[in-house]
Amino acid sequence: MKRALIVVDVQNDFCEGGSLAVTGGAEVAHKIGDLLHHWSQKDPKAPDYEIAVATRDHHVDPGDHFSDDPDFEHSWPAHCVVGTDGEAFHPNLDPQPFDAIFLKGEHAAAYSGFEGTAPDGSSLADWLRGQQVTHVDVCGIATDYCVRATALDAVKNGFDTALLEEMCAGVAPESTSSALAEMRQAGVTLR
Repeated sequence: MKRALIVVDVQNDFCEGGSLAVTGGAEVAHKIGDLLHHWSQKDPKAPDYEIAVATRDHHVDPGDHFSDDPDFEHSWPAHCVVGTDGEAFHPNLDPQPFDAIFLKGEHAAAYSGFEGTAPDGSSLADWLRGQQVTHVDVCGIATDYCVRATALDAVKNGFDTALLEEMCAGVAPESTSSALAEMRQAGVTLR
């Protein structure tokens, strides 16, 4: 049994000051950064992950995912555009400990980290299976969108899945509450 941490979309555009900011995003980046620091330093109090990976929105031209008049459900203001500072990890999150980074959404909407690929073209599910991972903990931004989709897809792909709720930020209280209930019903453990 191997456990992996999946950090979802902790990017500048999803944190305060970004084009699609989520309240609490910078604080989540700090909490995850602190966890990764202790884990990479082999702190005995750190979680027992063998692997840590991240996902990033990586938009080149995602079609109708971007809109000048977004509905904030299927279309959004431009965000995480390749080559912009908004696509970068938030400064509170040092990406050095990540074993792999999976990019998603180049030419279409992509919410789940399982839609992303590593530089070698491997999918997140295949890459984790190749590392003999059986359990994943998911955290990041936003609870009610990309974190939700990633956690649900982790379950669908056969991983024992937990959500680190205190290391997530949601867009809105109602949609976050609904997402938490949906994840719990699908078999995600809320921690």
